[in-house]
Amino acid sequence: MRLVVFLIVVELLISGCSSIVATGGAEATGLALLHDRRNSETILVDEGIEMQADIERNKHKILRNNTHINVTAYNGMALVTGEADNTKLRNQIINQVRSIRGVKLVHDEITLEPKSFLSSRSNDAFITTKVKTALTQIKHIPGFDATRVKVVTEKSAVYLLGFLYQKEGKAAIEKARRVEGVKKVVAVFEYID
Repeated sequence: MRLVVFLIVVELLISGCSSIVATGGAEATGLALLHDRRNSETILVDEGIEMQADIERNKHKILRNNTHINVTAYNGMALVTGEADNTKLRNQIINQVRSIRGVKLVHDEITLEPKSFLSSRSNDAFITTKVKTALTQIKHIPGFDATRVKVVTEKSAVYLLGFLYQKEGKAAIEKARRVEGVKKVVAVFEYID
């Protein structure tokens, strides 16, 4: 039992280190959870949706080999990004995501094309980091917290998710649009007001 707990703690520490590098530390230390407007149950459901989507896709060799898919869940909404070779595969993935417990709505942003190259995904990761950094520069809105905006980048298109006030959402969109390398910004916000 002690070994299992120790391994879980080590895994959390190791995965936390990578988050510190990528996000400036807030997510790794749990500060993002303290500032999140979702309740803890909703956060766990969202994380479960993302994990279940990966499990379901990986069960099927044809999906593993012919798609590159990311599912990002926020407040029961699932954003599905990536590439699929054909409509049949895309529909299969979307139907899998829709069937996951806790999914209220699915945003299908899958493009019909071969899987992207690692270089494209690396560029997307770099853009995500730049956008997250840019969001921390929003100082003119009292109480704005950049950790409340989830950023996903796919083929230089930036998707912004979160539970925000409209003025926060507008500021985040404007800031993201100005980041070098961003081709378009898609806001998938739920607004408080």
